[in-house]
Amino acid sequence: MAYLLMSITLLHLVTLAVLFIAIMEKSWWLLDNTESSDLWYNCRLDNETKTWLCASSRETAWLQAVQVLMVLSLVFSSVSFLVFLGQLFTMSKGGLFYLTGVCQAFAGLTTFTGTLIYTLHAKEILPDSKELSSGHFGYCFILAWVCVPLLLCSGIMYIHLRKRE
Repeated sequence: MAYLLMSITLLHLVTLAVLFIAIMEKSWWLLDNTESSDLWYNCRLDNETKTWLCASSRETAWLQAVQVLMVLSLVFSSVSFLVFLGQLFTMSKGGLFYLTGVCQAFAGLTTFTGTLIYTLHAKEILPDSKELSSGHFGYCFILAWVCVPLLLCSGIMYIHLRKRE
């Protein structure tokens, strides 16, 4: 039982870290390794100084929806972890971790919705339509998609997890 708890806790923490990286890093969309776009900034590599020059992303309704959903998923996953720790120490023997599992499943659903919106509406979100033809999705976008099944699976595991001595 101790190994199961440790592995579920480790999965939760790894998923939380990967989700945080996916939200904060600047590579949701890449263009020739000289331009990148994320949920917050559009950046260009200055060839002379070899530094990234970043400007705030153009606010569109779709981008704001993705921003809100991804931050909400991070909040749900964080709350889920805190609830899990609280339930672990206060719940009576035989209790199920329903609240933790539901919070974690909501985190998975909000991540799924946010990444799906970014996938389907990339043309409206990105600053120039030329970037769609010559660019590609970056590793943070892929990390966000990887988080979806991890969050949903850990949510289901929490729902079925029963506290024992």
